[in-house]
Amino acid sequence: MKIAFIGLGRMGWHLAGHLAAAGHELSVFDIDADASQRWAAEFTGTAAASIADAVADCAVVCSSVPADPQLRSIWDAAQGSLAEGAVWIDHSTTSAEIARELAAEATACGCAFIDAPVSGGTVGAENGKLAVMAGGDAAAWETASQVVGAYAARANLIGGPGAGQLTKMANQICVLGVGQALAEGLTFAEQSGLDPRKVLEVMLTGSSTSWMMENRAESMITGAFDFGFSTTLMRKDVSLVLDEADRKGFELPVTALVAELLDEVDAMGGANGDWCSLMQRQRAAATD
Repeated sequence: MKIAFIGLGRMGWHLAGHLAAAGHELSVFDIDADASQRWAAEFTGTAAASIADAVADCAVVCSSVPADPQLRSIWDAAQGSLAEGAVWIDHSTTSAEIARELAAEATACGCAFIDAPVSGGTVGAENGKLAVMAGGDAAAWETASQVVGAYAARANLIGGPGAGQLTKMANQICVLGVGQALAEGLTFAEQSGLDPRKVLEVMLTGSSTSWMMENRAESMITGAFDFGFSTTLMRKDVSLVLDEADRKGFELPVTALVAELLDEVDAMGGANGDWCSLMQRQRAAATD
């Protein structure tokens, strides 16, 4: 299948790589032309000179960009060059509003748009073990599901346009609370004079175990955060969540609190590190 992939960041780089490895014909584009060239040198595919060139004659377009403005920009640049009947699979985390807008615009021009944010982090992307939560047309999902199978351990169509983004928001609500709880638990162990790795070994087999504990606890203990999903991106995701909750008229007290703590992490210089650097803020607070 001929596929365009737009956005070769920490996630998109690996997703496009899995598609190439699966035998698809890939045309890639990133705002950083060097990234496109590096990807094409490492994998089988073509670095396109423009978004319009990338999507021309492609049955499927995949995208992974930071936020609503970037998604709107690439959509506008691509729309006039999309093949009739093309299915656009967006793996960005955005608002549900723009997902609905683009789904309507895609339908109007004879195409389809699937909002399909992912969970599992860069490790999941690299290993091809992501969870994909999708919203959109069921017929278009039949095509999309064949594509995302190259990098997803689980992929589900949750509902109509925007449902994927709303599901991702629910996911982020849960992971935020777990992440902060893990930072508190590990710091509590340290401040109590315990070996946090011995504590972790026990907790991993108990009721407190989680994806965060399995994949981020060691980094939190060592203080190594130069990887993964940045504090900046998580703050963006939390903002989307809180805005949606405001529109729905209900409170998310734990999420709102962790949002404030992430602001503190950012102020401490942790903007570009993985957001589990919440641990550093917790440690600092424990020693004040």
